[in-house]
Amino acid sequence: MQLGFSMPHLVRLKATSQPWEAQVTGADQTRLARWAEKLGYAMISVPEHHIIPKAHVELSGPHYLGAYPAMGYLAGATEKIRVNSCIAILPLQHPAVTAKALASIDWLSGGRVSVTFGVGWLEEEFRILGVPFHERGAMSEEYIQAIIELWTKEEPEFEGKYVSFREVAFEPKPVQKPHPPVWFGGDADAVLRRTARYASGWWPFLTRPEDIPAKIEYIRSQPDYSGRLAEVFYGFATSRVGDGHVVQNDPRARAGMTKQEIIDRLCWFKELGVTMSSVPIPAVNHLEDYFDYTQWVAEEIMPAIA
Repeated sequence: MQLGFSMPHLVRLKATSQPWEAQVTGADQTRLARWAEKLGYAMISVPEHHIIPKAHVELSGPHYLGAYPAMGYLAGATEKIRVNSCIAILPLQHPAVTAKALASIDWLSGGRVSVTFGVGWLEEEFRILGVPFHERGAMSEEYIQAIIELWTKEEPEFEGKYVSFREVAFEPKPVQKPHPPVWFGGDADAVLRRTARYASGWWPFLTRPEDIPAKIEYIRSQPDYSGRLAEVFYGFATSRVGDGHVVQNDPRARAGMTKQEIIDRLCWFKELGVTMSSVPIPAVNHLEDYFDYTQWVAEEIMPAIA
């Protein structure tokens, strides 16, 4: 099992964020990204919302980066670590723009991009951006097909309800072949079926850990399963966040667990089919303490779960 790096102050979720994180700056995150790479963490993943209605700020917080600009910056600030999203909201941006952003990052970084797409859940965000919320599933289905077409075909063309193109050129192509790893985030059956068709990774959010094996089996049992599912990400703090970012109390996923508690839980995740996880951000007193904590995780936890 590999560990992704928990980057502080990517979000301010009430369920998971520590008070000290709000003081972490972009410059601090640059230092942390290079530190994570040096320590051998596998990936940094960027959450995304474009705009947060005030009614959701208490639980969701106001602070989100755009996934693709942030991924590009973090890839440029490092040399080896992978960048991902968790999640990028697929139907809120034209697929040609999404395909171009991700291909550009992959090309410039020498092939270090993964992307986790989600269909979105915050209806008011869709309304503000002028995207039909109740069509987001159908839009996502077309959009992922169009993105893969642009990434993989020398003469791409696509004809759909929401997007169409032909007689176009699209370069640079991604470095990774046939294309960068596509993951889907979410728990609904429709998401799992989409994962079966197109994805090599799945990132559950509301699924209980003990239910992960059944969901994996559901993905692999689909008649159009591509055979590509290889990665399942489940972070420690995932079970502390409920639907709509509601706070959930899970004492097994608290910050500041002992070495053995962390190792035992990660080994349990691995038995369930999880291939990558992340350790919760602890309640430290200062950013420099977090550098020390992540080094402790790299030295004491990573060897035990490798």
